Amino acid sequence: MWESKDMATFTSTLPDHLLQMLKSRAKQMSMPINKLIENALTLYLEHLERAEYIQSYKQASTDENLLSLAEEGMEDYLKQLEDQ
Repeated sequence: MWESKDMATFTSTLPDHLLQMLKSRAKQMSMPINKLIENALTLYLEHLERAEYIQSYKQASTDENLLSLAEEGMEDYLKQLEDQ
């Protein structure tokens, strides 16, 4: 997880039950609520990024032009290996 020394103040509203869950978990973990939110948000955003990455590979696997290009590249690579 990355850390930044620059901090900004962010104000938001949360449903009461979610805030209570945050308070309870932060107390259980001996962690400030803002740090728990920061960690959770970082993990969630990383999860979204990985999901987008996976989706792009799934789309690429069905793209005939991209597959053809990859196969041509592999043929060139194998030829280079054989020529060595």
